Amino acid sequence: MSKNIVGSVIQLFISKKGIEKRISKEELQLDLNGVNEDKFYDKNINRSVLLASLDSYALAKQHNIDISYGTLGENILIDFNPYSLDMGTMIQIGEVLFEVTQACTICDHLSVIDESLPNLLKKDRGIFVKVIKEGVIQTNDKVYLN
Repeated sequence: MSKNIVGSVIQLFISKKGIEKRISKEELQLDLNGVNEDKFYDKNINRSVLLASLDSYALAKQHNIDISYGTLGENILIDFNPYSLDMGTMIQIGEVLFEVTQACTICDHLSVIDESLPNLLKKDRGIFVKVIKEGVIQTNDKVYLN
C-alpha cells in the first residue's frame, strides 16, 4: 500500500473529566480503545478520536467567530481537510493507523460560543476515526493517506 503525504499535525489535545478546556499535549499515546488519558477513552471506539482541520477554524474566522484551537473538541488538529474522505479510508499519523468511521455531528455546546457556529460547521467540524494500529503521535508528524 503506497502512502501519500497530505499534511501534518498542528496541535494535539485531550479532554479530562471536570475540566472544560481542552489540554494541549506534545504527544498522544493511542491504542485500540482511543487516546490514553482522554475522558472518551474506551467509550466507543468508532467515536473515540476526533480529527479536525485548520479549515474549520478559518471558516469560523471568516464569519467573525474567533475560537482557539481545541474548541471544536478535536484530539488531533491537522493542516489537511479530511472531511470529504469516504468512510473506511485509512489515514496514518506518526506510528498510528486510523480508519475513518463517520463525520462528526454538531454538539449543542458550540452554540454557547456563537449561536451560528453549529450550522456554520455542520459539515466542517471534524471526522471520527478509530485506531487500527496503536502507537504515538507527536506535533509536526506527517499525515498520510494509504
